[in-house]
Amino acid sequence: MSKYVKDLISQEVARRLEGVNDALLVNMIGLDSSKTYLLRKRLREKNIQVLVVKTSLARRAVEGTSLAAAFADASGTVAVCWGSEDFVSLAKEIAELHKGKEFDKFEARGGVMDGEQLTPERVVEISKWPNRAQQLSMLVGQILSAGSNLVSQIKAPGGKLASQIEKKSKGSEGSEQPEEGTPA
Repeated sequence: MSKYVKDLISQEVARRLEGVNDALLVNMIGLDSSKTYLLRKRLREKNIQVLVVKTSLARRAVEGTSLAAAFADASGTVAVCWGSEDFVSLAKEIAELHKGKEFDKFEARGGVMDGEQLTPERVVEISKWPNRAQQLSMLVGQILSAGSNLVSQIKAPGGKLASQIEKKSKGSEGSEQPEEGTPA
């Protein structure tokens, strides 16, 4: 391949990866066309983008970006995956596909998160973290728990006082007896 063609391909890869800060590298080599189609369809449904690229061209394309660390030790042809709702969701999906038997040749080969190079083992570890939706759910639960405790503590004395006033008023109404000498 001529240097001119390599530069064109590198520019196209750089354009496609523009704005991507975190990505995972996976191996899709060895999957037949029907399995590749099913894999890409499944990833597309999760809003995950895939780009198969030769690592030397990708290295040239991402030079000076946060993705450069991902390709530092990579060799051969890899698929770059990015997107999804957040990086943890991306890692969860990749780890799930790797564990499954449907795509036997599919495997995580590393990646980059916040400029830090990831090993395949680290990708599996990250996939066990709570994703953004789960973290927000836990945060809202913690906020509501404290708020609920505060409201109950504020209402408790007032509720007790209202209960005592109500009992006292019912007790005084029931104990009203006619005075002597007045007809009942």
